Amino acid sequence: MSRGRLRVYLGGAPGVGKTYSMLCEGHRRAGRGTDVVVGLVETHGRQHTAKLLDGLPVVPRREIAYREAVFTEMDVDALLARRPQVALVDELAHTNVPGSRNEKRWQDIEELLDAGIDVISTVNIQHLESLNDVVEKITGVPQRERVPDAVVRAADQVELVDMAPEALRRRMAHGNVYAAEKVDAALGNYFRVGNLTALRELALLWTADKVDEALQGYRTAHDIEGTWETRERVVVAVTGGPEGETLIRRAARIAARSSGGDLLAVHVTRSDGLTGASPASLAAQRQLVETLGGTYHQVVGDDVPDALLEFARAENATQLVLGGSRRSRLAALLTGPGIGATTIRDSGDIDVHLVTHAQIGRGRGLPQLKGSLTIHRRLEGVALAVLLPPLLSLLLATQREDLNLISDVLLFLLLVVVVALVGGVLPAMLAAVAGSLLLNYYFVPPLHTLTIRETNNALALVVFVLVAALVSSVVDLAARRTRQAARATAESETLATLAGSILRGETALPALLERVREAFGLTSVTLLERTPHGPTGRGATARGPADEWTPVASAGADPCERPADADTEVPAGDTLLLALRGRSLHAEDQRIIGAFAAQAAAILERHRLAEVAAAAVPIAEGDRMRTALLAAVGHDLRTPLASAKAAVTSLRSTEIEWTPQDHDELLLTADESLDRLARLVDNLLDMSRLQAGALSVVSRSVALDEVVPLALDDLGAAGRSAVVDVPDDLPEVLADPGLLERVIANLVGNAARYSPPGKPPVVTGSSLGGRVELRVIDRGQGIPSPELEQVFAPFQRLGDTDNTTGVGLGLALSRGLTEAMGGTLSPEETPGGGLTMVVSLTAAHGDGTAAAQEPGRREREGTDRKNHSDQDNEAATLGESR
Repeated sequence: MSRGRLRVYLGGAPGVGKTYSMLCEGHRRAGRGTDVVVGLVETHGRQHTAKLLDGLPVVPRREIAYREAVFTEMDVDALLARRPQVALVDELAHTNVPGSRNEKRWQDIEELLDAGIDVISTVNIQHLESLNDVVEKITGVPQRERVPDAVVRAADQVELVDMAPEALRRRMAHGNVYAAEKVDAALGNYFRVGNLTALRELALLWTADKVDEALQGYRTAHDIEGTWETRERVVVAVTGGPEGETLIRRAARIAARSSGGDLLAVHVTRSDGLTGASPASLAAQRQLVETLGGTYHQVVGDDVPDALLEFARAENATQLVLGGSRRSRLAALLTGPGIGATTIRDSGDIDVHLVTHAQIGRGRGLPQLKGSLTIHRRLEGVALAVLLPPLLSLLLATQREDLNLISDVLLFLLLVVVVALVGGVLPAMLAAVAGSLLLNYYFVPPLHTLTIRETNNALALVVFVLVAALVSSVVDLAARRTRQAARATAESETLATLAGSILRGETALPALLERVREAFGLTSVTLLERTPHGPTGRGATARGPADEWTPVASAGADPCERPADADTEVPAGDTLLLALRGRSLHAEDQRIIGAFAAQAAAILERHRLAEVAAAAVPIAEGDRMRTALLAAVGHDLRTPLASAKAAVTSLRSTEIEWTPQDHDELLLTADESLDRLARLVDNLLDMSRLQAGALSVVSRSVALDEVVPLALDDLGAAGRSAVVDVPDDLPEVLADPGLLERVIANLVGNAARYSPPGKPPVVTGSSLGGRVELRVIDRGQGIPSPELEQVFAPFQRLGDTDNTTGVGLGLALSRGLTEAMGGTLSPEETPGGGLTMVVSLTAAHGDGTAAAQEPGRREREGTDRKNHSDQDNEAATLGESR
């Protein structure tokens, strides 16, 4: 069965028409005879959208009971049983009600796609995980329902539903998006022109990246190497020289001229050692590139122009920026066209900019070592060995009367040295043999014969050949050593880059693999992990035919699935290896890649250890809590139990006749002891729920002047002594009434416990902006400022000397309950001595602030799943200002 196809309508903001477009597409396909059903569509009360549901079969939703309420979700089982050709599923980023088949709706959609059902869905740009922080900075509203970018990028089609900000605001003003009472608040806050323009640009840029990704895939699949100028991509070549900053800034300006232009800096490390760049200079230039919004790349190439153009074409670059040559005129005359001229000649449809700078023509400082003997140089040496000896013979023949044999031998020896410098040992030996024959034939008596009359002349020819051989060998050895030194320099630069990434703390495994791919010119680099299925025990680390290989991370197109797919394998441990595809590498290259492989294995191990450590944190915290609980509650559980047990036992005794007054006192003792025990157990259970994240919180608008008296009544005499100064006109707050009552009771009870006689605790209230603050003030001994936060540690009491006044859960539990309701609890020093506890909660005004906060909280708590992704976040914006 083939997997279904996913089509996503992407919008820049709520109300642009994503659901409308999805339903129109559903009608279009149904009109062609396709079996289309509505899996779930949220109309948000918009009449034009609701009308489009007519004529399309709708799969009934599944009802889910949660916290004494019934909610509806998409019925995945019914859709799988119905097996339509196309399912319309709204709001890709939606979070399902607890108890659903999956946590997120995109996971439901994955099941439909796996079953071969095509799905059409919708999502807003603010719900993409990678843009969450950016959207919050723009709008001031956090988005709690998010979808991984990879899910949307994996869609077969992503279609942008675009609308100008002014048009969207007109649509809202006409009542086509929100109800009339919400329009003014929305237009004045989230839906300001600036916000909508920024969100629209994010959507356009994200869609452009998605389109560009698809284009690159098409070019790769069809082996298209030419440049398609769909977007300006400016590549700047950096050498680490002093002109680097000038080139980078000029390239950045060129890229900035077109919206969405990309800046890429590339440094070519040549294996012939012609680049002696300082790692510090390259690091500084890399930092500058990244500061300007570009990316830095490093490649290895024997021919710099070819390497530059190959990289530029691979990145679909449109422009290439080079610096003018630093070579002097004499050097340019002797060595021929430079990198710039060669790159321009071979650039094809890539525009090349040669940028002037202050270093032009000033040379490169100390001469660079040259001497790697390529085939081209050896052929030049052979040509010189063939041509120069006859030419020199003709020249010396004309000067026979002025020069003797010694001069002739020295000149031929100089010729051999020149040939050795150009072509190495073999062409030099050829020149030496040819020179000795020509010397013997034309200049050693008897002339024009190969016979030698005098011993001195014979000795001179033998010495000539030996010296020529030795000189050519030394020259060839020097060239070989130069090549090895250049190779070592290139390796050290690559390893320095690796070391720099380690020192900077870079732990992104895909980025490390991408660096390997770029540096060695590979198609793909994949880190594979082996799962042994063969015999265990000794020798279990050896690779077996039954072993399974799993790609852990990869870079580049067409990653390897198993070692057999790779051109080169580099071990990275007992069960890990780097699979390299693109070309076979020499042993020297594999040795360098081995260092990267070791780092990749270390990064993977570090990630897994971090995951294990993160998983162990709650376990350790739970163990600490249990240990502290067992150490602290012994007395507190025994005391009320013992009191209640003694009172009940006394009442049941037939040996003593109790007076009515004693009888009532014993009953009161038992009742108070059991109440104390019940409060203790409730506190312990709620603290456990807070630690486990399972505490039920149902927030609604609550008036503090109603909750405070109830909390004080629970405290008995301690509550009746408290002074309450809560204004009647104080705004209501968003809170769970029962939990808020417990928080206030805990705080007032704690304040009463430490208040001196005649100075009861004071409860006051005030509002500031969108917050309401409740203060519980005591005049006790107070707490030193450095120790204020310590009072919130579980099982912590002031002084920490005994446990006769409780297990120390009150303040810890109060802070946990307050934060669960979206508020804060903070301690302050009371002026004149004492402690003030400040409870800050969100105000629930009638001007829309409640709508700004409550939906977001319902999303976090999972208590309201009717409006979901768009509606929750749209409502959350109505009263928020940036």
